[in-house]
Amino acid sequence: MAHSIISPAILYWGTPVVLITSENEDGLDNICAISSVFWLGHRCILGFGTQNKTPQNILRTGHCVVNLPDDTMARNINLLATTTGTKEEDISSSKRARNYRYVKDKWACADLTPQKSDLVRPARILECPVQMECELAKGHVLMEDFPDLKGAITAIELKVLRVHILDHLRMPGQPNRVNPDHLRPIFMCFQELYGFGEGKVAESVLGKVDEEKMPV
Repeated sequence: MAHSIISPAILYWGTPVVLITSENEDGLDNICAISSVFWLGHRCILGFGTQNKTPQNILRTGHCVVNLPDDTMARNINLLATTTGTKEEDISSSKRARNYRYVKDKWACADLTPQKSDLVRPARILECPVQMECELAKGHVLMEDFPDLKGAITAIELKVLRVHILDHLRMPGQPNRVNPDHLRPIFMCFQELYGFGEGKVAESVLGKVDEEKMPV
């Protein structure tokens, strides 16, 4: 078995998709789907292009909800793909090249239902089996060693304040443990959507976008 050297445009090896709800300046919720996410302890780390609306909202308001969809929600994720909460005149050239469009009402667009949060202003997503209300801990600027890309990527460090899960995901007899046998996240791997089973769970809208046009 031989290895070869490649230089891929993106390195999306496979991480869970999350739906982030945040609050726009007008008080309406924005929803975005991302897969640049991981957890350490009770901290959640999100990665964004700095020009995206969601990191701007989180850095401004200090709050968001990280909603974890399951593998039945590919349709909702696809409905959010190539949408933005940034108004038409302010959409970046990178997003214009990928045919992004401004959508004011992301709830209607994605066929999702708002559910009032306990501790933060953005709503939780009713359809998501896991919902994490979060508070901003710190924003981190990445790629500072690349002069032409300095500030282009922002990592958001969140403090998870409260976790909501559906009862069937709880470990029997354990009040604060999750039963991983029942958890069915959806993963993005090189712009395609997968579950724990074999093959794609659905065709991905983002999968139709050239990798070379994707932000770093």
